[in-house]
Amino acid sequence: MKFVDNHIEVDPPKRTKKLTGTRFGAVLGMNRWNTPFKVWCEMTKVYEEPFEDSIYTIAGKTIEPKQIEYMKEMYVMDNLRTPTDVFGEDFFNKTHGDFFKSNPIFGGMWDSILVDDNEKPETVLEFKTTKRAEDWKNDVPEYYALQAALYAYLLGTENVIMVCSFLKESDYSHPDKFVPSAENTVTVEFKVHERYPDFDGMLADATRFWNEQVLKGISPDYTDADKDIIKELRTNYISDDVDLEALTKEADELILKISVSQMELEEKIGADVKRLDALKVAIKEKLVSNLTESDNHAVYGKWYVTRTPGRRKYNEKALEADGLLDKYSTVGKPIDTLKYKEEK
Repeated sequence: MKFVDNHIEVDPPKRTKKLTGTRFGAVLGMNRWNTPFKVWCEMTKVYEEPFEDSIYTIAGKTIEPKQIEYMKEMYVMDNLRTPTDVFGEDFFNKTHGDFFKSNPIFGGMWDSILVDDNEKPETVLEFKTTKRAEDWKNDVPEYYALQAALYAYLLGTENVIMVCSFLKESDYSHPDKFVPSAENTVTVEFKVHERYPDFDGMLADATRFWNEQVLKGISPDYTDADKDIIKELRTNYISDDVDLEALTKEADELILKISVSQMELEEKIGADVKRLDALKVAIKEKLVSNLTESDNHAVYGKWYVTRTPGRRKYNEKALEADGLLDKYSTVGKPIDTLKYKEEK
Protein backbone atom coordinates (compact mmCIF):
# COMPACT_ATOMS: atom_id res chain seq x y z
CA MET A 1 0.00 0.00 0.00
CA LYS A 2 1.27 3.47 -0.91
CA PHE A 3 0.02 6.90 0.12
CA VAL A 4 0.14 9.17 -2.93
CA ASP A 5 -1.04 12.79 -2.57
CA ASN A 6 -4.64 12.45 -1.28
CA HIS A 7 -5.24 8.84 -2.27
CA ILE A 8 -3.74 5.40 -1.72
CA GLU A 9 -2.67 2.72 -4.15
CA VAL A 10 -2.55 -1.04 -3.66
CA ASP A 11 -1.76 -3.99 -5.89
CA PRO A 12 -4.83 -4.79 -8.03
CA PRO A 13 -6.97 -7.00 -5.77
CA LYS A 14 -7.45 -10.62 -6.85
CA ARG A 15 -10.95 -10.70 -5.37
CA THR A 16 -13.21 -7.73 -4.78
CA LYS A 17 -16.60 -7.10 -3.27
CA LYS A 18 -19.41 -6.07 -5.61
CA LEU A 19 -21.04 -2.70 -5.93
CA THR A 20 -24.28 -3.22 -3.99
CA GLY A 21 -27.29 -0.95 -3.66
CA THR A 22 -26.07 0.34 -0.29
CA ARG A 23 -22.77 1.39 -1.91
CA PHE A 24 -24.25 2.78 -5.13
CA GLY A 25 -25.27 6.19 -3.77
CA ALA A 26 -21.97 6.62 -1.93
CA VAL A 27 -19.95 5.97 -5.09
CA LEU A 28 -21.95 8.72 -6.79
CA GLY A 29 -21.28 11.10 -3.88
CA MET A 30 -24.96 11.10 -2.86
CA ASN A 31 -24.78 9.54 0.61
CA ARG A 32 -23.96 11.87 3.48
CA TRP A 33 -23.27 8.89 5.77
CA ASN A 34 -20.77 7.19 3.47
CA THR A 35 -17.96 8.21 1.12
CA PRO A 36 -16.51 6.88 -2.15
CA PHE A 37 -13.19 6.29 -0.37
CA LYS A 38 -14.80 4.19 2.36
CA VAL A 39 -16.68 2.14 -0.24
CA TRP A 40 -13.44 1.62 -2.19
CA CYS A 41 -11.73 0.37 0.99
CA GLU A 42 -14.55 -2.13 1.55
CA MET A 43 -14.66 -3.36 -2.04
CA THR A 44 -10.88 -3.83 -2.30
CA LYS A 45 -10.77 -5.28 1.24
CA VAL A 46 -8.19 -2.70 2.27
CA TYR A 47 -10.24 -1.78 5.33
CA GLU A 48 -13.73 -2.45 6.60
CA GLU A 49 -15.23 -1.56 9.94
CA PRO A 50 -16.37 -4.70 11.78
CA PHE A 51 -20.14 -5.09 11.68
CA GLU A 52 -21.92 -5.07 15.01
CA ASP A 53 -25.67 -5.22 15.46
CA SER A 54 -27.16 -2.14 17.11
CA ILE A 55 -30.63 -1.27 18.38
CA TYR A 56 -31.28 0.19 14.93
CA THR A 57 -30.28 -2.85 12.88
CA ILE A 58 -32.07 -5.19 15.28
CA ALA A 59 -35.22 -3.08 15.04
CA GLY A 60 -35.04 -3.14 11.25
CA LYS A 61 -34.68 -6.91 11.10
CA THR A 62 -37.48 -7.42 13.61
CA ILE A 63 -39.96 -5.01 12.03
CA GLU A 64 -39.39 -5.79 8.32
CA PRO A 65 -41.51 -8.99 8.38
CA LYS A 66 -44.27 -6.95 10.03
CA GLN A 67 -44.01 -4.35 7.24
CA ILE A 68 -44.26 -7.07 4.62
CA GLU A 69 -47.44 -8.45 6.18
CA TYR A 70 -48.80 -4.92 6.47
CA MET A 71 -48.27 -4.31 2.73
CA LYS A 72 -49.85 -7.66 1.84
CA GLU A 73 -52.98 -6.92 3.85
CA MET A 74 -53.28 -3.15 3.37
CA TYR A 75 -52.73 -3.22 -0.41
CA VAL A 76 -53.88 -6.80 -1.12
CA MET A 77 -50.46 -7.76 -2.52
CA ASP A 78 -51.00 -11.47 -3.09
CA ASN A 79 -48.18 -11.33 -5.64
CA LEU A 80 -45.57 -10.14 -3.10
CA ARG A 81 -42.53 -12.41 -2.87
CA THR A 82 -39.79 -12.39 -0.24
CA PRO A 83 -36.23 -13.74 -0.70
CA THR A 84 -37.34 -16.88 1.14
CA ASP A 85 -40.16 -17.35 -1.38
CA VAL A 86 -37.73 -17.06 -4.29
CA PHE A 87 -34.55 -18.71 -2.99
CA GLY A 88 -35.87 -20.88 -0.16
CA GLU A 89 -35.00 -21.11 3.51
CA ASP A 90 -31.52 -19.97 4.54
CA PHE A 91 -31.43 -17.82 1.39
CA PHE A 92 -28.47 -15.74 2.59
CA ASN A 93 -26.10 -18.70 2.76
CA LYS A 94 -27.45 -20.08 -0.51
CA THR A 95 -26.82 -16.82 -2.37
CA HIS A 96 -23.86 -15.59 -0.30
CA GLY A 97 -25.67 -12.28 0.03
CA ASP A 98 -25.89 -11.62 -3.72
CA PHE A 99 -29.08 -12.12 -5.74
CA PHE A 100 -27.39 -11.09 -9.02
CA LYS A 101 -24.67 -13.67 -9.58
CA SER A 102 -24.55 -13.15 -13.34
CA ASN A 103 -23.61 -9.47 -13.04
CA PRO A 104 -19.85 -9.06 -12.50
CA ILE A 105 -20.07 -5.53 -11.06
CA PHE A 106 -23.42 -4.87 -9.38
CA GLY A 107 -25.03 -7.03 -6.72
CA GLY A 108 -26.85 -7.10 -3.41
CA MET A 109 -30.17 -8.23 -1.98
CA TRP A 110 -33.61 -6.72 -2.50
CA ASP A 111 -36.14 -6.85 0.36
CA SER A 112 -39.25 -7.97 -1.56
CA ILE A 113 -40.70 -7.90 -5.08
CA LEU A 114 -44.07 -7.97 -6.79
CA VAL A 115 -44.34 -10.46 -9.65
CA ASP A 116 -46.64 -10.90 -12.64
CA ASP A 117 -48.59 -14.04 -13.54
CA ASN A 118 -45.38 -15.63 -14.84
CA GLU A 119 -43.49 -14.85 -11.60
CA LYS A 120 -41.43 -12.22 -13.42
CA PRO A 121 -40.44 -9.24 -11.21
CA GLU A 122 -42.42 -6.11 -11.95
CA THR A 123 -41.85 -3.97 -8.81
CA VAL A 124 -39.16 -3.72 -6.11
CA LEU A 125 -40.14 -3.00 -2.51
CA GLU A 126 -37.52 -1.66 -0.10
CA PHE A 127 -38.32 -1.48 3.63
CA LYS A 128 -36.77 1.00 6.06
CA THR A 129 -37.20 2.01 9.70
CA THR A 130 -36.08 5.30 11.24
CA LYS A 131 -36.63 7.69 14.10
CA ARG A 132 -35.61 10.59 11.84
CA ALA A 133 -38.97 11.32 10.25
CA GLU A 134 -37.59 14.68 9.15
CA ASP A 135 -35.33 12.92 6.62
CA TRP A 136 -38.47 11.72 4.82
CA LYS A 137 -40.45 14.95 5.11
CA ASN A 138 -40.09 16.04 1.48
CA ASP A 139 -38.98 12.86 -0.27
CA VAL A 140 -37.14 9.55 0.07
CA PRO A 141 -33.49 10.04 1.09
CA GLU A 142 -31.53 9.83 -2.14
CA TYR A 143 -29.21 7.03 -1.09
CA TYR A 144 -32.18 4.82 -0.22
CA ALA A 145 -33.98 5.61 -3.47
CA LEU A 146 -30.83 4.83 -5.48
CA GLN A 147 -30.47 1.50 -3.69
CA ALA A 148 -33.96 0.44 -4.75
CA ALA A 149 -33.50 1.92 -8.23
CA LEU A 150 -30.39 -0.20 -8.79
CA TYR A 151 -32.17 -3.40 -7.79
CA ALA A 152 -35.12 -2.52 -10.02
CA TYR A 153 -32.73 -1.98 -12.94
CA LEU A 154 -30.98 -5.29 -12.29
CA LEU A 155 -34.36 -7.05 -12.20
CA GLY A 156 -35.44 -5.43 -15.46
CA THR A 157 -38.24 -3.26 -14.09
CA GLU A 158 -38.88 0.47 -13.66
CA ASN A 159 -41.17 0.29 -10.64
CA VAL A 160 -40.16 0.95 -7.03
CA ILE A 161 -42.14 1.17 -3.80
CA MET A 162 -40.31 2.53 -0.75
CA VAL A 163 -41.85 1.63 2.61
CA CYS A 164 -40.69 3.36 5.79
CA SER A 165 -41.94 3.02 9.37
CA PHE A 166 -41.24 5.86 11.79
CA LEU A 167 -40.22 4.62 15.23
CA LYS A 168 -40.28 6.21 18.64
CA GLU A 169 -37.36 5.80 21.03
CA SER A 170 -39.34 3.23 23.01
CA ASP A 171 -39.84 1.10 19.88
CA TYR A 172 -36.13 0.32 19.83
CA SER A 173 -36.40 -1.31 23.24
CA HIS A 174 -39.30 -3.52 22.15
CA PRO A 175 -39.32 -3.75 18.33
CA ASP A 176 -41.29 -7.00 18.57
CA LYS A 177 -44.27 -4.99 19.85
CA PHE A 178 -44.28 -2.48 16.96
CA VAL A 179 -47.35 -2.64 14.71
CA PRO A 180 -47.14 -0.90 11.29
CA SER A 181 -50.14 1.29 10.47
CA ALA A 182 -51.19 4.19 8.26
CA GLU A 183 -50.20 6.52 11.12
CA ASN A 184 -46.59 5.37 11.43
CA THR A 185 -45.76 3.93 8.00
CA VAL A 186 -45.52 5.66 4.60
CA THR A 187 -45.13 4.36 1.06
CA VAL A 188 -43.53 6.27 -1.80
CA GLU A 189 -43.70 5.02 -5.39
CA PHE A 190 -41.56 6.05 -8.35
CA LYS A 191 -40.28 4.87 -11.71
CA VAL A 192 -36.53 4.67 -12.08
CA HIS A 193 -36.03 6.76 -15.24
CA GLU A 194 -38.70 9.26 -14.28
CA ARG A 195 -36.95 10.01 -11.01
CA TYR A 196 -33.48 9.68 -12.57
CA PRO A 197 -33.59 10.64 -16.29
CA ASP A 198 -29.80 10.11 -16.42
CA PHE A 199 -29.82 6.79 -14.57
CA ASP A 200 -27.82 5.20 -17.40
CA GLY A 201 -25.17 7.87 -16.85
CA MET A 202 -25.11 7.05 -13.14
CA LEU A 203 -24.53 3.40 -13.99
CA ALA A 204 -21.72 4.44 -16.32
CA ASP A 205 -20.09 6.52 -13.55
CA ALA A 206 -20.33 3.59 -11.14
CA THR A 207 -18.91 1.23 -13.75
CA ARG A 208 -16.03 3.65 -14.34
CA PHE A 209 -15.37 3.66 -10.57
CA TRP A 210 -15.23 -0.15 -10.72
CA ASN A 211 -12.90 -0.31 -13.73
CA GLU A 212 -10.56 2.59 -12.96
CA GLN A 213 -10.35 2.47 -9.18
CA VAL A 214 -11.50 -0.84 -7.74
CA LEU A 215 -9.91 -3.13 -10.33
CA LYS A 216 -6.73 -1.03 -10.58
CA GLY A 217 -6.34 -0.57 -6.82
CA ILE A 218 -6.31 3.23 -6.99
CA SER A 219 -8.56 4.88 -4.43
CA PRO A 220 -10.59 8.06 -4.90
CA ASP A 221 -9.29 11.04 -2.93
CA TYR A 222 -9.94 10.84 0.78
CA THR A 223 -11.36 13.78 2.73
CA ASP A 224 -11.81 14.85 6.35
CA ALA A 225 -14.80 12.50 6.51
CA ASP A 226 -12.37 9.60 6.05
CA LYS A 227 -9.86 10.69 8.72
CA ASP A 228 -10.59 7.78 11.07
CA ILE A 229 -9.92 5.24 8.30
CA ILE A 230 -6.74 7.04 7.26
CA LYS A 231 -5.53 7.05 10.88
CA GLU A 232 -6.12 3.29 11.09
CA LEU A 233 -4.36 2.62 7.78
CA ARG A 234 -1.38 4.79 8.66
CA THR A 235 -0.98 2.94 11.97
CA ASN A 236 -0.01 -0.22 10.10
CA TYR A 237 1.71 1.53 7.17
CA ILE A 238 5.47 1.75 6.75
CA SER A 239 6.82 3.42 3.63
CA ASP A 240 9.49 1.58 1.65
CA ASP A 241 11.76 4.64 1.68
CA VAL A 242 12.08 4.77 5.49
CA ASP A 243 15.67 3.80 6.41
CA LEU A 244 16.68 1.20 9.01
CA GLU A 245 17.83 3.83 11.53
CA ALA A 246 14.40 5.49 11.59
CA LEU A 247 12.62 2.14 11.85
CA THR A 248 14.71 0.87 14.77
CA LYS A 249 14.55 4.21 16.58
CA GLU A 250 10.73 4.23 16.51
CA ALA A 251 10.62 0.56 17.53
CA ASP A 252 12.98 1.19 20.47
CA GLU A 253 10.79 4.03 21.72
CA LEU A 254 7.64 1.89 21.50
CA ILE A 255 9.28 -1.05 23.31
CA LEU A 256 10.25 1.27 26.18
CA LYS A 257 6.76 2.79 26.29
CA ILE A 258 5.06 -0.62 26.26
CA SER A 259 7.41 -2.10 28.89
CA VAL A 260 6.68 0.78 31.28
CA SER A 261 2.94 0.26 30.77
CA GLN A 262 3.34 -3.47 31.37
CA MET A 263 5.22 -2.87 34.63
CA GLU A 264 2.51 -0.50 35.83
CA LEU A 265 -0.16 -3.04 34.92
CA GLU A 266 1.69 -5.89 36.64
CA GLU A 267 1.82 -3.86 39.85
CA LYS A 268 -1.96 -3.51 39.75
CA ILE A 269 -2.95 -7.04 38.81
CA GLY A 270 0.14 -9.11 39.61
CA ALA A 271 -1.47 -10.91 42.56
CA ASP A 272 -4.59 -11.70 40.51
CA VAL A 273 -2.48 -13.12 37.68
CA LYS A 274 -0.58 -15.40 40.07
CA ARG A 275 -3.82 -16.58 41.64
CA LEU A 276 -5.32 -17.28 38.20
CA ASP A 277 -2.24 -19.30 37.21
CA ALA A 278 -2.63 -21.42 40.35
CA LEU A 279 -6.33 -21.94 39.67
CA LYS A 280 -5.58 -23.05 36.09
CA VAL A 281 -3.15 -25.68 37.36
CA ALA A 282 -5.72 -26.99 39.84
CA ILE A 283 -8.54 -27.00 37.26
CA LYS A 284 -6.35 -28.87 34.79
CA GLU A 285 -5.44 -31.50 37.38
CA LYS A 286 -9.12 -32.04 38.27
CA LEU A 287 -10.16 -32.39 34.64
CA VAL A 288 -7.25 -34.68 33.73
CA SER A 289 -8.14 -36.92 36.67
CA ASN A 290 -11.50 -37.55 35.01
CA LEU A 291 -9.99 -38.73 31.72
CA THR A 292 -10.02 -42.45 30.96
CA GLU A 293 -7.74 -44.20 28.47
CA SER A 294 -10.40 -43.89 25.76
CA ASP A 295 -11.16 -40.20 26.37
CA ASN A 296 -9.57 -37.34 24.46
CA HIS A 297 -11.26 -34.44 26.24
CA ALA A 298 -12.99 -33.45 29.48
CA VAL A 299 -15.30 -30.47 29.91
CA TYR A 300 -16.63 -28.51 32.86
CA GLY A 301 -18.55 -25.33 32.06
CA LYS A 302 -16.30 -23.12 29.92
CA TRP A 303 -13.18 -25.07 30.86
CA TYR A 304 -11.89 -28.11 29.04
CA VAL A 305 -8.74 -30.12 28.44
CA THR A 306 -7.89 -32.11 25.33
CA ARG A 307 -5.55 -35.07 25.15
CA THR A 308 -3.53 -35.72 22.02
CA PRO A 309 -1.24 -38.69 21.39
CA GLY A 310 2.35 -38.21 22.40
CA ARG A 311 4.73 -37.17 19.61
CA ARG A 312 7.00 -39.84 18.23
CA LYS A 313 10.68 -39.14 18.83
CA TYR A 314 13.48 -40.18 16.52
CA ASN A 315 17.10 -40.99 17.23
CA GLU A 316 18.84 -38.88 14.59
CA LYS A 317 22.31 -40.22 15.43
CA ALA A 318 21.20 -43.84 14.97
CA LEU A 319 19.44 -43.03 11.69
CA GLU A 320 22.53 -41.23 10.43
CA ALA A 321 24.74 -44.15 11.43
CA ASP A 322 22.53 -46.50 9.42
CA GLY A 323 22.59 -44.13 6.42
CA LEU A 324 18.86 -43.46 6.61
CA LEU A 325 18.69 -39.88 7.90
CA ASP A 326 19.29 -38.12 4.56
CA LYS A 327 17.25 -40.70 2.67
CA TYR A 328 14.03 -40.14 4.62
CA SER A 329 14.31 -36.50 5.69
CA THR A 330 14.57 -33.10 4.07
CA VAL A 331 15.91 -29.76 5.25
CA GLY A 332 13.44 -26.88 5.12
CA LYS A 333 14.12 -23.31 4.08
CA PRO A 334 16.16 -21.14 6.46
CA ILE A 335 14.00 -19.37 9.05
CA ASP A 336 14.88 -15.74 9.75
CA THR A 337 13.95 -14.74 13.30
CA LEU A 338 13.99 -11.14 14.50
CA LYS A 339 15.13 -10.74 18.12
CA TYR A 340 15.58 -7.74 20.36
CA LYS A 341 18.39 -7.50 22.89
CA GLU A 342 17.05 -6.15 26.16
CA GLU A 343 19.39 -3.86 28.10
CA LYS A 344 20.18 -5.06 31.63
